[in-house]
Amino acid sequence: MWCVHHPANLDGQQAPSLEFLAPALVLTNRKLPLAIQTPGNFSGMPHLCERPGCHSLELWNDSLREVSGAVVVSGLLQGTLGLLGAPGHLFRHCGPLVLAPSLVVAGLSAHREVALFCSSHWGLALLLISLMVVCSQHLGSCQLPPCPWRPASTSSMCTCMPAFRLFSVLVPVACVWVISALLGLGIIPLEMSAPSEALWFWLPHPGEWVWPLLTPRALAAGVSMALAASISSLGCYALCGRLLHLPSPPPHACSRGLGLEGLGSVLAGLLGSPMGTASSFPNVATVSLTQAGSQRVAHLVGLFCVGLGLSPKLTQLLTTIPLPVLGGVLGVTQAVVLATGFSSFHLADIDSGRNVFIVGFSIFMALLLPRWLREAPVLMSTGWSPVDVLLHSLLIEPIFLAGFLAFLLENTIPGTQLERGLGPGLPSSLAAQEVQMPQKSKQKAAQHYELPVPLQNLCPCIPQPLRCLCPLPEDPGNEERGPAEPGEMADLLPGFGEQCPRSSRELWSH
Repeated sequence: MWCVHHPANLDGQQAPSLEFLAPALVLTNRKLPLAIQTPGNFSGMPHLCERPGCHSLELWNDSLREVSGAVVVSGLLQGTLGLLGAPGHLFRHCGPLVLAPSLVVAGLSAHREVALFCSSHWGLALLLISLMVVCSQHLGSCQLPPCPWRPASTSSMCTCMPAFRLFSVLVPVACVWVISALLGLGIIPLEMSAPSEALWFWLPHPGEWVWPLLTPRALAAGVSMALAASISSLGCYALCGRLLHLPSPPPHACSRGLGLEGLGSVLAGLLGSPMGTASSFPNVATVSLTQAGSQRVAHLVGLFCVGLGLSPKLTQLLTTIPLPVLGGVLGVTQAVVLATGFSSFHLADIDSGRNVFIVGFSIFMALLLPRWLREAPVLMSTGWSPVDVLLHSLLIEPIFLAGFLAFLLENTIPGTQLERGLGPGLPSSLAAQEVQMPQKSKQKAAQHYELPVPLQNLCPCIPQPLRCLCPLPEDPGNEERGPAEPGEMADLLPGFGEQCPRSSRELWSH
């Protein structure tokens, strides 16, 4: 097996997220004079008003400035929450019954887009999916012989390399990309075609075109972006830890990650981008397929992306990737996310009526409400446009709905620690080991989620309100809960923090 393993970096999976796209579409569609074939359906192709006096170009510019302003607001809000330690505090209350519905909905919510991408050429999409499955699963355990040029003294440190698994995404994508180019199948929509003239080097700076526009509607859209992106990113952190067989991320790692994502969104909005940065489920699933959860990999990917951002000529090359290639990759990665969500159910008592209701209600409502709003003949209207934008943006975010509903029900409906998957005796050996041996799990988590050595020396200089970003020795971690008792509890309800008698548990279950 691959013997060199570095601590995993959960903050290296950022990408432009779809959680920013839905509020941006709500913001633009409520301002621009668009004629869409199906009312309320954002999947349709918008057509700008071409009547005299429509001023469509000015409206588009103002609308894009509003979207950039919303991205800046979301970054500021997300960064503030991260600096205050709110994400880490909320993550303590997110058990398997919160994680599992969120991951299931995250895997299912992208099936329409995946089918749309693959429908451009099903042959190329199926070829890519087949190659990824064969390389990552059927040939994943195949090892290459040791490198003959390495000294004999180092052969014991690295005697084999699972090349098929490591390149199970890169090689299939490159092969299908080359095949589509050789066959002349340039399956690229006109809307995504890059300009013919592109510079080799370009240094972006804020305000190069226009500055973001801050309005009440942009503020409302920014709040919805921040909430949806935060819930999605917390799910990605937990997903990455499970796929790499690591302990759950500690609170300081979650707060630090969301704070840095907020900084990235602020920079993206100031540069005029309509999309912010958040953790990406497909990126985390790619890490699971390749099992390359090294910090060095994240550093190299970050440097590579910075280089692409400084060279429009190289970035233009990415626009030639056919849509079936993107659809095939998403088809495999979203399946990994969906399966991980299903596998998380066994950590809790899924036969409990309480848990069945939480899971079923969260998943069904998270898929129902966005579909209902897309098909609604009349847009939601409360009489004040910012409130309409906020509510509409949040109600069409399936991952936000699943995470919010599952979190609310899990922490308000009484249930035992064992029933909720938070106590000893769990069916998962890893989860049981974390609960029964908290000190060992705490040390292992500190090893994987600790800051780089130069930054660790700066932790004593950080002001007390921001100490939540650093791993502190007095952080109780899992020891805060202690051994679980059979009594009922609901963390967020006043009066339920203490253990209830066993008899009440029996009456409730019957």
